[in-house]
Amino acid sequence: MTRPCKCRRVSGQPRSFLFKPCGVSFRELQQTCLTLDELEAVRLADLEELYQEEAASRMGVSRQTFGNIIRSAHGKIADALVNAKSLKIAGGVVQFDRQRFRCGRCRNHWAASPDREKAVICPQCHGNGIPESTTEDEETISASKPKRRNNHDHMHPHDDR
Repeated sequence: MTRPCKCRRVSGQPRSFLFKPCGVSFRELQQTCLTLDELEAVRLADLEELYQEEAASRMGVSRQTFGNIIRSAHGKIADALVNAKSLKIAGGVVQFDRQRFRCGRCRNHWAASPDREKAVICPQCHGNGIPESTTEDEETISASKPKRRNNHDHMHPHDDR
């Protein structure tokens, strides 16, 4: 019997949840699914260029587990690119470590790290940030129930990731 999957920390939700090759109808495509923790591993290892030990620490997993996650993610991404499949980002047992804010002036939504001061300034208009009713660090998404996003629950291009 396998051990239950440990919850992994991620910095926030992606700005897009689906990628597909141009010029191919979505109905004709096969799909590969990348979990949120796999995306976070790719972000930490490939975009931030962290060593596996540091990346594992940020995600709250062992170095061996991080290695397994990143290997799986690279395989799925390669499969989608080489075989012209769509890439869906969903699922995984994750815990978000960012607080959501809404601007009182321009109604912009963004996320900030929990270690920031509570009086957060809007990255768009420099108005006062109002913490939203729930923090992302309280949310857990399981592979069986991906989170649905509301139209107003999007990340602004100027959020401070």
